[in-house]
Amino acid sequence: MIFWRWTARAGCGTMNSMDKRVIISIRGSQNSMEFEEDDGIELVTLGRLTRENGDYLISYQESPLTGLDGTTTTLRVAGGRVILSRTGPVCSYMVFEQGRRHLSHYDTEEGVLTIGVNAHRVRTMLDDAGGQIEVDYEIEIDEALTGENRIRVVVSEPGRH
Repeated sequence: MIFWRWTARAGCGTMNSMDKRVIISIRGSQNSMEFEEDDGIELVTLGRLTRENGDYLISYQESPLTGLDGTTTTLRVAGGRVILSRTGPVCSYMVFEQGRRHLSHYDTEEGVLTIGVNAHRVRTMLDDAGGQIEVDYEIEIDEALTGENRIRVVVSEPGRH
C-alpha cells in the first residue's frame, strides 16, 4: 500500500517535448454497492496533450456540469500508471496502478477524505496523435468500499475524432 498527498508546488517547470491542443472525451460509469450500474456520464472538452520526459499528460478545465468548475484536471501516463491530479477548488491526487492499492487525500470545500484506489485493469495506448486510457477500479472512502468504477478517456486531434 502506498500513501500519497497532493501538494501543488509553484515554480516546477520542465521542458516539454510536445504540447498541443486536443479534443478529450471522458466517459465514466459506476456500479455502487447500493444500486445497479448507472448509465454513466460523458464529457467532451478541449484540452492539452503534452509529452514530458517520456510521460504523456492530458489536461483540461472542468466545467460547471461536472460540479468541479474552476478545477484543472491532469492525467499523467507514466510507466504503467495513470495519475489523476486536480487543482483548484477541488484538489485530489489518485494513482491507478493495476494490482496495487494506493491511498490519498481528497480535499473538498467540506473537508478532507481518505480515498483508497484499487485498480483492477489499467490500459493505455497513447502517442503524439492521441489515443485512449481505460481504467477499471474500486474506490474506498475512509476504508469503506463505495463501488466499482470504469473510466475511458479518448484523446484526438481536432477534426480527427
